[in-house]
Amino acid sequence: MNQIKNFEDLECWQSARVLVKTTYQICNQDSIQNDWETKNQLKRAALSIMNNLAEGFGRFGDKDSLRFYDIAKASAYEFKSMLYVLEDVGYFSPEQLVQIRQETNKTLNLTIGWIRYLSKRKEPHKP
Repeated sequence: MNQIKNFEDLECWQSARVLVKTTYQICNQDSIQNDWETKNQLKRAALSIMNNLAEGFGRFGDKDSLRFYDIAKASAYEFKSMLYVLEDVGYFSPEQLVQIRQETNKTLNLTIGWIRYLSKRKEPHKP
């Protein structure tokens, strides 16, 4: 694993950033344009993933950091659940949903991996 000096070095944060960009792009499409509540919740969930990863990195001690990483993980599950709503109401094409599900799963898996890594290591995290 490369040395991680900043939250921007975290692969899970980098993946979350891509997911946020994709989320903002799809929220500008005509199909969802007037559904303010769904758009807002989708954006908030994506931003929560990215921002909680950054905030967790800035905390002193693994225990406090892990709390924020766990929130990021939970937000990824929320985001993933919301994709079913988008599918069920027909806002996006199956191809678009496949792409965003892949990005979501990548972010989620990287976040879970980061949490597992921190949970097992002996040396405490210090930003």
